[in-house]
Amino acid sequence: MCPWQGISCFFSLQSQKISAHMKKHKIEFRCTLFEKKMLKIKAKKSGLTLSEFCRKSINDQIIVERLTDEQIELYKMMITYHNNFKSISNLIKNKHPFLNQKILETADEIKINLQNFKK
Repeated sequence: MCPWQGISCFFSLQSQKISAHMKKHKIEFRCTLFEKKMLKIKAKKSGLTLSEFCRKSINDQIIVERLTDEQIELYKMMITYHNNFKSISNLIKNKHPFLNQKILETADEIKINLQNFKK
């Protein structure tokens, strides 16, 4: 019995698994120039290749657009504002209850916008 027999058996099982998931078939379809550009733009925004984008669309998977650097910067700034309003609220909650309530409402509105931003 060869000492390497177990390893070769393992590799043959792995190659069988890989061949089961390999993409062997090619599909082509006609579309307008506008449709082609829209597909490419949407795929690029989501950080996928055109093929991956089409596959995910067909399988009803959620396709999420990637955030731009500007959007990430705005998100971080909104988090900072939310934290600052919460801190201010904690400082004045006993001295000015009405103002404290308004500040908390503002912080809550920012938090709601942050949650919507993630979607």
